[in-house]
Amino acid sequence: MVYVGIPKGQADQEEEVLKTIQDGDSDELTIKRFTEGREKPGALWHIYAAKDTEKIREFLKKVAEEQGQENPVDHDPIHDQSWYLDRSLRKRLHQEYGVQGWAIVQFLGDVVFIPAGAPHQASSKDTVHNLYSCIKVAEDFVSPEHVKHCFWLTQEFRYLSHMHTNHEDKLQVKNVIYHAVKDAVGILRANESSLSRP
Repeated sequence: MVYVGIPKGQADQEEEVLKTIQDGDSDELTIKRFTEGREKPGALWHIYAAKDTEKIREFLKKVAEEQGQENPVDHDPIHDQSWYLDRSLRKRLHQEYGVQGWAIVQFLGDVVFIPAGAPHQASSKDTVHNLYSCIKVAEDFVSPEHVKHCFWLTQEFRYLSHMHTNHEDKLQVKNVIYHAVKDAVGILRANESSLSRP
């Protein structure tokens, strides 16, 4: 989070932000960072474990059906980012499916790492719930530990509609694997003589 713009002289907005942080299930330390530490909160994230993805997807489809919405085959309630799980939906998700996420308030200067495939809270406007006007820098990367999961995600994207923004392989996982293996083989060949010595 590189910038958080807080309007001057709007105490009521500060109270609203505090309420949002509290309703977002933030912990006491996070609340103290805002109330006592006077730090600038920019965004509220809700991040879930990648292993719970299917349960979350099933829950969102169930809620959509209850509200009379269609669930087309080529759309995905997680990748579409068409849902914002408010406090009541998060509570219901936990009660019915045993899924509980982590609430993270990103303050000015904070970095948030999201593991591959970890669903994170989405509103219809943005990837996270912005508390104030803010600027954040985002970068996708593939770590060796998560290549398998990233590859699985790209396969999942293939089933989305052709009009979907995530339809293509943005992570370029096959290219990452190719270049990682190529570099590893190059290093091994360059050090071949020193590796064969007893």
